[in-house]
Amino acid sequence: MTQQTASGAASQGGEPRDAAGSTGSNQVLTFTLGDETYGVDILRVQEIRGWSPVTRIPRAPSHVLGVLNLRGSIVPIVDLRMRFNLQRAEYTPLTVIIVLSVESAVGRRDFGVVVDGVSDVIDVSAEDVKPAPEFGEHVSTEFIEGLAAVSGRMVMLLDIDQLIGSDVTELSLSAA
Repeated sequence: MTQQTASGAASQGGEPRDAAGSTGSNQVLTFTLGDETYGVDILRVQEIRGWSPVTRIPRAPSHVLGVLNLRGSIVPIVDLRMRFNLQRAEYTPLTVIIVLSVESAVGRRDFGVVVDGVSDVIDVSAEDVKPAPEFGEHVSTEFIEGLAAVSGRMVMLLDIDQLIGSDVTELSLSAA
């Protein structure tokens, strides 16, 4: 038997299960954009750092702010507010950059996402994850792995490969 986990990975029937028969839970780093809470698989998180100015890249999409040099690696930085077409907010001492490992058509690469603030790390059980609602062709939800109600709040679980992966490919092609 195969079950989907919150990270989208299939788990085989031979894995340890708890008393309820579940394959357990995944740890998710939660963060905020405005009043909404989002989450990404903690295993994708490479680093969490405070906001610092970036070096702009000409002709990059508007949500790609530029790049940072992190210990010798050049890391593209995306403003998730702009990526989600949300109202722009000023960068404050609470603004952070989450550096994530993203898988795309050109391979694995680190990418930074600017968010309003990091909340905490939570456990999300696979049975608590509900699929993203269908809104038709005018609303894109392919980057949402699912929705989970945790401690009275709704957490939107993001598929970071779907969300950022196209940016990795786009930036790689424009750099060529």
